[in-house]
Amino acid sequence: MAFDIEMIKKVYSQYDERIAAARKLVNKPLTLSEKILYAHLWAGNATEAYERGTSYVDFAPDRVAMQDATAQMALLQFMQAGRPKVAVPSTVHCDHLIQARDGAEQDLTRAKNESSEVFNFLSSVSNKYGIGFWKPGAGIIHQVVLENYAFPGGLMIGTDSHTVNAGGLGMIAIGVGGADACDVMAGLPWELKFPKLIGVKLTGKLSGWASPKDVILKVAGILTVKGGTGAIVEYFGEGAESLSCTGKGTICNMGAEIGATTSTFGYDESMERYLRATDRNEVADAANAIKGHLTADAEVYANPEQYFDQLIEINLSELEPSLNGPFTPDLYTPVSRMREEAEKNGWPLTVEWGLIGSCTNSSYEDLSRAASIAKQAIDKGLVTKAEFGINPGSEQVRYTADRDGLLKTFEDLNATIFTNACGPCIGMWDRKDADKQEKNTIVHSFNRNFAKRADGNPNTYAFVTSPEMVAAIAISGNLGFNPVTDTLTNKNGEQVKLDPPVGDELPTKGFAVEDAGYQAPAADGSNVVVDVAPTSDRLQLLEPFAAWEGTDLKGLKLLIKAKGKCTTDHISMAGPWLKYRGHLDNISNNMLIGAVNYFNDNTDDVKNQLTGTYGAVPATQRAYKAAGIGSIVVGDENYGEGSSREHAAMEPRHLGVRAVLVKSFARIHETNLKKQGMLGLTFANKDDYNKILEDDTIDIVGLTSFAPGTPLTLVLHHADGTKEEILANHTYNKQQIEWFKAGGALNIIRKNQG
Repeated sequence: MAFDIEMIKKVYSQYDERIAAARKLVNKPLTLSEKILYAHLWAGNATEAYERGTSYVDFAPDRVAMQDATAQMALLQFMQAGRPKVAVPSTVHCDHLIQARDGAEQDLTRAKNESSEVFNFLSSVSNKYGIGFWKPGAGIIHQVVLENYAFPGGLMIGTDSHTVNAGGLGMIAIGVGGADACDVMAGLPWELKFPKLIGVKLTGKLSGWASPKDVILKVAGILTVKGGTGAIVEYFGEGAESLSCTGKGTICNMGAEIGATTSTFGYDESMERYLRATDRNEVADAANAIKGHLTADAEVYANPEQYFDQLIEINLSELEPSLNGPFTPDLYTPVSRMREEAEKNGWPLTVEWGLIGSCTNSSYEDLSRAASIAKQAIDKGLVTKAEFGINPGSEQVRYTADRDGLLKTFEDLNATIFTNACGPCIGMWDRKDADKQEKNTIVHSFNRNFAKRADGNPNTYAFVTSPEMVAAIAISGNLGFNPVTDTLTNKNGEQVKLDPPVGDELPTKGFAVEDAGYQAPAADGSNVVVDVAPTSDRLQLLEPFAAWEGTDLKGLKLLIKAKGKCTTDHISMAGPWLKYRGHLDNISNNMLIGAVNYFNDNTDDVKNQLTGTYGAVPATQRAYKAAGIGSIVVGDENYGEGSSREHAAMEPRHLGVRAVLVKSFARIHETNLKKQGMLGLTFANKDDYNKILEDDTIDIVGLTSFAPGTPLTLVLHHADGTKEEILANHTYNKQQIEWFKAGGALNIIRKNQG
């Protein structure tokens, strides 16, 4: 069944006119990304050509998707917007609050009991406001979106950074904070700086052990974790057309790890096959009718260097399997060099766990290819040396894979089948003995491998690779194992070699499912009651943040000067903290506890300038707040990379941090800070980072004339009585400055609705 088919047909009906208007103004052939963006302008037909990387543009997304951890705060904000129903099709997906431990049945039952209050809240809010609700166990948000909602040429936003996965079906799909989702659900335009464009030309064809995952691992190695910031990555070429739809999704999914706004592919036969296999013939027929608009103009791909801001070329025929890590998803190592690199760097070679799943690699094709390796191991008398865990991407994938014997193959190899949920990928993994913090190695098919992310152990060396490579390495138990060249010893003492993986792009018998886990909203939700108990420790109704006081900010204390990588995991950890995502005050007790203090190299250990003693970051900030003193956070490069979680902006805002000053920001986090009425600033001279001292008191001057393009001045008052002035840049436009003055974008919505 095709959801929202009339909306899709309406979008397609506007394409001819809107593309024609854009082409006339831009006056040159258009990329696919430009076509989709210009077809979704809030104002309708284009009236000007926008400058990439400079112009702020209002867009009209077609839909919104939210996962349960971020949906809580997004919907708590939406409840204050004064609307009876969402303005665009929207969905909530319960996939984050399910901890992997014993296996699917036990874990799901336990999660439903432990988080019943949150699940009931999300279900009732969805029912009241016209939002589709996917129950716990239905699957991972991005796999479910790809199976049911993504459509070529569409524009969607989602409250998860891996919303970009839908680019595998030819969408522009972008991860945002809950405040952005709230705006769109409330019927307001969505603002984005018009992205730059990176073209990736794929030639040749994958073979052997190489997989779509290896494409994005290679791209991450080239661009690094911030090389895609502010850009859309558009893949094209004969190699792109040879990839499956879910393989394309894998590549787009991990585009989040290079900081890209999103990634996408032009509509092709693999997408049509996937649409028809997932019971969306009407969408495929509608897309076929305008297929010329659902890819770039021919001149673009013929001469890509003339149309993209950066161009990368990868020959798939030469690509070898690889692993990225540890501790960062852009440290690229081909499998042929892994043993050498591991020995040189002291990475533990013994692999203790192999994990297959996550929104990146949990499709039927992924399980099919990995199962082919597992079956070989059984047939050739091999015994798995590492523990093995599987998270299917959706109930449809799980049910079909079970019907076709794939899950039994894994189970015959002593694998644990976990729930159709995120699980270990987001730290929802109760791993035995992780609290001992022993040095160890795991391999997984996830997207991120930051320190502590999977199991809370800072000494877990996690490597990202394809599902089939996870299977092979888990069977071998050795990080340096190269299945292309190496043999293994079976239980009879014989040397055996694994053949390259094989698998079905789509199930030959078709997809099947008994209960997909979907709950449609009430036709009239006006009588649905949403209760939040004032004594709850999981949910808390929001109070408006205070408006700017109209003066420069004086006497701010330095809370922390973060050293090196500071992701949203460092700012607001997931894992066990996910339970408080709907309770702002409680989750604020994890604020910046993972950030490394520049002055002592410790985490969660900063100086309280009021007492001179050292203590936890949240407790120190609460002391400043109680004393009526504001503070400032200082950070390094690409501050806030990773997840879209707006809690990383809301927690400091709630506790009284007034500004964040860094060398550079990740896109989503910078926007989230702006939305919550905070100051997100960058050093005009990055070397000024070194001028910030531990006992500094800081003034921010120039706010009474705060204007786009005009730097602010920071006065650093050092403990020895000296002071220095430095300049801080910002990217606030006029509207965003109004958010700051109002105390947050939501305050403006409240005022307008009131």
